[in-house]
Amino acid sequence: METPVPARVGWTDVEYVRGATRAIAMSENVFGGGLCCEAASSQLRWVGALLEARAANDVRTAMYEAVGNLSSVVAYSAFDIANFAAVDRYFRFALWCAEQAGSWALRANTLAEMARKAAYLGELDDALTLIELAQVRDDRLSATARAMLWTLRARVLALTAAARDIRADIDRADACFADRTPEHDPPWLCYYDEAEHQGSTGKALIPLALQTRRPELAAPRIRSAIALHDSHYPRSRVFSRVRLASLLMEVGDPHEAVPIGRQAVADAEALRSTRITNELHGLQRAARPHTRDGDVADLVRDVAAVATANS
Repeated sequence: METPVPARVGWTDVEYVRGATRAIAMSENVFGGGLCCEAASSQLRWVGALLEARAANDVRTAMYEAVGNLSSVVAYSAFDIANFAAVDRYFRFALWCAEQAGSWALRANTLAEMARKAAYLGELDDALTLIELAQVRDDRLSATARAMLWTLRARVLALTAAARDIRADIDRADACFADRTPEHDPPWLCYYDEAEHQGSTGKALIPLALQTRRPELAAPRIRSAIALHDSHYPRSRVFSRVRLASLLMEVGDPHEAVPIGRQAVADAEALRSTRITNELHGLQRAARPHTRDGDVADLVRDVAAVATANS
């Protein structure tokens, strides 16, 4: 039986929602969206009902922001398992909550996550539009948020072959990140630390590294991310390892890529993530031209086995 919704909510209830959001976000990164999306959706349905309860004005504003943040996290767990209809529904609710709260920061973050989903689906014009909407009134955003948005814009531009603009956006992102004051960030930006910034900027630079056949443009940042990600972000480390191995397979040293890929495969076994599976398929494609090498051939077989198990 579900816990009844109180008739009136206060700051304790706001903190409950924030705590539930932190727990779901961490669980999603440790296990993947496949193991937490349904439970997270149920939690959101109950928490959403708190918006109907009576509250002081400041509590109500904080509650809208907290619930909107939770909805965005639930959307991302659905995104991780390719449940795109649910993703869109939860993102729309998060945006509505941001509007009710008057939260430019939550609005920008939600639009950024919507842009990630659009880019993942190859809808690059939509992704760029969403990023630039998120950057409206960026004077109201923290330096960390601005760094995240410039990095995301660089990634989308790279995918549209606008390579000339990538470096400028990466430079802007680095400058914003250098100016950040983490204690002033909203709670949903706790993930965007040095490891995430290095991994995300490295990812943005991969198309340019492939185009110029210069892995050193992206690889050092991705290596740094791998070293810096702590135990709370195993999926993020897997993403970085797979991307680095794929990059080295294509334009670097396949022998160097093999141990990195093997570790990524071993770590991916614990995750239920469609996005990870797709990244592993990318590593397979990058490795196939080198399968005359027995170690590479073994890696391709291991990747196929884990990708099938996680599908």
